[in-house]
Amino acid sequence: MFQINRVIIIVLDSVGVGELPDAAKYGDEGSNTLGNTAKAVGGLKMPNLGKMGLGNIIDIKGIPAVPKPEAFFGKMAEVSPGKDTTTGHWEMMGLQLERPFPTYPLGFPPEIIEPFKAAIKRDILGNKAASGTEIIKELGVEHIKTGRPIVYTSADSVFQIAAHEDVIPIDMLYGYCEIARDILKGDHAVGRVIARPFIGDSPENFTRTHRRKDFSLKPPAKTVLDYVKEAGYPVYAVGKISEIFAGQGITFGVHTENNMHGIDETIRAAKIQNSGIIFANLVDFDSQWGHRNDAFGYAKGLEAVDARIPEIKRLLQDSDVLIITADHGCDPTTASTDHSREYVPVLIYGHALKEPTNLGIRPTFADLGKTVADLLGVNALVSGQSFRQELIHQSTVII
Repeated sequence: MFQINRVIIIVLDSVGVGELPDAAKYGDEGSNTLGNTAKAVGGLKMPNLGKMGLGNIIDIKGIPAVPKPEAFFGKMAEVSPGKDTTTGHWEMMGLQLERPFPTYPLGFPPEIIEPFKAAIKRDILGNKAASGTEIIKELGVEHIKTGRPIVYTSADSVFQIAAHEDVIPIDMLYGYCEIARDILKGDHAVGRVIARPFIGDSPENFTRTHRRKDFSLKPPAKTVLDYVKEAGYPVYAVGKISEIFAGQGITFGVHTENNMHGIDETIRAAKIQNSGIIFANLVDFDSQWGHRNDAFGYAKGLEAVDARIPEIKRLLQDSDVLIITADHGCDPTTASTDHSREYVPVLIYGHALKEPTNLGIRPTFADLGKTVADLLGVNALVSGQSFRQELIHQSTVII
């Protein structure tokens, strides 16, 4: 009899699969990140995820549905209000929010900005909602001349600080973010404060670097990660996962520079950690292509990740389960450059599982986290309904 000892979760950041019923409240009618991207480029070439059942979830140009998918397939709805990274990941691990994180489409009010300027002993630039790449083109030269950090936000609940690495050293930038994080509490408790370092000497070659860092709120309650860690399992975080959960429930975390590095680190983790959870976020879909409305870049990124799926599958033992999902949408084909309120895909693969079937539409991301805990035999008191029984034969031992 088999034992499920390890679950590997890979989040394709922002790869949504169609608007949620309440998308209109967020201005996201018509959003379908995966489907619209495929149409925009004339079809996607993703044979590996296609064989697993990606094309069985929704119609995707270039990825046909298959009669016998290798993985369980379905999609999940988000019940927490909002469409940001933190909300999506927290709900995925069983923590549903009742109210959205605050957003600042008109910039941050004086009760935030003035204490921040006083604490860092400098004036700032910006203080508005903007694209991260566009605002450094607009204000980067002035920033270099004055030394003032660029503060901006987006439709998401974020306080972002951009600074040239030669003007404000990276440790100082991180210190500014910690100051902002301490200020942003109560009614102003944004989901994330983000350091956005960049390099270059002109608007034409300003480039954001991989030393971005997120300073998230701590989850207000225990998540599946906490319960799994308390049960004695390791929880290995790849990419920005550790930052999203503010380190809670994490036994080890590794920073990544891009999608391919994220896959490299996931594979490395799979070779050294034989139990518990390996939880990876591949952020380039969101940061590099979704927010920049680059459908062709998005498509190439999807195909590049698909090409490496066999490497991951070859490492799987009989006691493993592989889950591939997303946290929200960021449709690069719409006028908006912000996240979109969408369903997310879910593919679940494992040698010890039943013959794959359609999981349908799960009413909350939290069903996934509850199922992960259940697969590992951990009693996690979180939101969501486990669908372990749909995946596992009765004779399979869960420890």
